[in-house]
Amino acid sequence: MQSRRAHNLLALLAAVLVGVGAGGARADVLDGVLEVKSAYVNIEQGVFQLFARIAYPVNDDIRAALKDGLMLSFDLDVVVSRERRFWLDATVAEYTLRRELLYHAVSDRYVTRDVAPDGSEQHSYATLEEALDALGTVDAWPFLLAPQLSVNRDYRVSLRAGVRRGRLPDSLRVLLFWTDDWHRESEWFSWSLQR
Repeated sequence: MQSRRAHNLLALLAAVLVGVGAGGARADVLDGVLEVKSAYVNIEQGVFQLFARIAYPVNDDIRAALKDGLMLSFDLDVVVSRERRFWLDATVAEYTLRRELLYHAVSDRYVTRDVAPDGSEQHSYATLEEALDALGTVDAWPFLLAPQLSVNRDYRVSLRAGVRRGRLPDSLRVLLFWTDDWHRESEWFSWSLQR
């Protein structure tokens, strides 16, 4: 177990050093698809609930880093704005759904956690692809109340997904302190809010 971990750590160090030597020619460690595929809002008893599907990147660098103890944070930023005809849109509300992904070596499973002030919900998955699929699924997340919106106004909802490096074990903190490759955001996905 220790020799495999040491081998993975050396492979990650070699990849970082090769990347530094290659300059701008190297690939981003978070390479892959990162986009909001679809999203809509359902209103139930005056509460706006968000449904969304997000595609997150998956590659061997991410898999190796998770197995070496890296935690990834996944943020879904939601902005509700009032559309204005002759001026910039006014932001009515901003929310962020925060989730985390880590690898549990003892159980050999990927663990996802919803980070919320009132506690966190945790699930485990056999593969990285299953975990990322679960992280990319948002079903009935309550984010807005009807009284926050005026009756005679038009509103727009915008989503943006992001992935960034979370907590690091001490061994990786020494190797990755100078790099910002572990942060990516998708394009904004927007639509007019129907009420």
